Amino acid sequence: MFKNFRGFLSMNKYEEFKNSIAKAVEKFNSFDKKQTIRVISHLDADGISACAILIHLLNKENRKYSISIVPQLTKEKIVEFSKEEYPYFIFADLGSGQLSMISEILKNKEILILDHHEHEKIDVPSNITHTNPHLFKIEGSDEISGAGVVYLFARSISKDYEKLAHLAIIGAIGDVQETKGVFKELNNEILQTAIKNGLLKVKKGLRLFGVQTKPLHKVLEYSTDPYIPGVTGSESGAIQFLQQIGIDPKNGNGWKKLVHLNDEEMQKLITGIIMKRLDESDPEDVLGLNYVLPNEKQESSTRDAKEFATLLNACGRLDKASFGIGACLGIEKDKKRAIDTLAEYKKEIINAIKWYEENKDSPKIIRGNKFIIINTEDNILTTMVGTLASILSKSNEIEDNTYIMTLGQAFDKTTKISLRMSGRKNNNHDLRDVLKQIIKRTGGEAGGHQYAAGCIIPTEKENEFIEVAEEILKKRTMEEKIS
Repeated sequence: MFKNFRGFLSMNKYEEFKNSIAKAVEKFNSFDKKQTIRVISHLDADGISACAILIHLLNKENRKYSISIVPQLTKEKIVEFSKEEYPYFIFADLGSGQLSMISEILKNKEILILDHHEHEKIDVPSNITHTNPHLFKIEGSDEISGAGVVYLFARSISKDYEKLAHLAIIGAIGDVQETKGVFKELNNEILQTAIKNGLLKVKKGLRLFGVQTKPLHKVLEYSTDPYIPGVTGSESGAIQFLQQIGIDPKNGNGWKKLVHLNDEEMQKLITGIIMKRLDESDPEDVLGLNYVLPNEKQESSTRDAKEFATLLNACGRLDKASFGIGACLGIEKDKKRAIDTLAEYKKEIINAIKWYEENKDSPKIIRGNKFIIINTEDNILTTMVGTLASILSKSNEIEDNTYIMTLGQAFDKTTKISLRMSGRKNNNHDLRDVLKQIIKRTGGEAGGHQYAAGCIIPTEKENEFIEVAEEILKKRTMEEKIS
């Protein structure tokens, strides 16, 4: 009895967070069923996964809804939403960083925010129910994704929604919330539900991307994390490596994929990669946990959870989020359209990397001690500036713990900025805080979280922004070096 009383007094942060989700459910249940609910979600893999969970829920609950997928929640967007007649709004995977604007502009709406990003510290008015792990000192950048928050919300309405647990994990993978396939508390709890329900299978093996869809030699050629000396970045090096360890890279008239390897070949490959990496600090870092969706077709982009997340990112970045949502909901024609969109996305990635390679020595790229500022101007899609920053953050040519800032101009005379840090996640860096420091002096709106942040500024402020960014990054890198 005493033990139970003590447990009651010391309710942990996870229980408190789940209690807040129950309040979100109460809010949702108070919405008039005759009215249409306005759903706003983010365009990345996490936001699309979150939106798909919400759509499934709203369909099952016989609710009417209207959806928008946005790259960022700006003041202009919120003003647009305020002019709509919808009385109810649900923000998924965004909203926490814009609480002041939402409070002020949407004061006549009933609002539910289901987010995991850093939040503004304000007194939230009674028309807003704000659900966010950070309110309970739970780290939203790696303990739970936006899709995870929406999943827990759905699961609180009915246990039937446990069949959506895999979508929350795809969202978390899209937000790079796992380390070698290992998830923390809340994500892991959702993962175990997905495994229990046969939605995901966990396999220990090589941490390589494209195992279901790419030829094995291409998977090795493009592997940057882990880096394979003499193989990464070289097609001929990858083919020679496979031949040297006794694996034929060909499969009849086609190329062999990783999923085609038998146990003996797989062991040869693992041993061969570890031997190639003996000079690295952790040669066995190539091994980790991989997640397979057993109900998806073999050798499909939707079979491997990492590839599925990339597919969703492609749809969001190319303004075709509806295909990604449909793929999450199991609509076959949307899966095919999403796969076609992935092919387009790869072309845009190649264009972005090509532009970077061709402009390495131009004034558009500023290199400092432990920072790079890359102004792509209007040469790549603004939805690709974050992708370019992420790719470069995993590049072996850039020293670990280097700030990578990319800028790109949109048609509406705004410039989008993304900030990443090269190498592995480092808890000493809060990228959102860096951008907030800059825009405090230049103006603009920042979002994101500790490990991946972004902001939007008027294009006319671009030069001023770059000057201030250079000053602040120089100062930060100097302080980090001294400490």
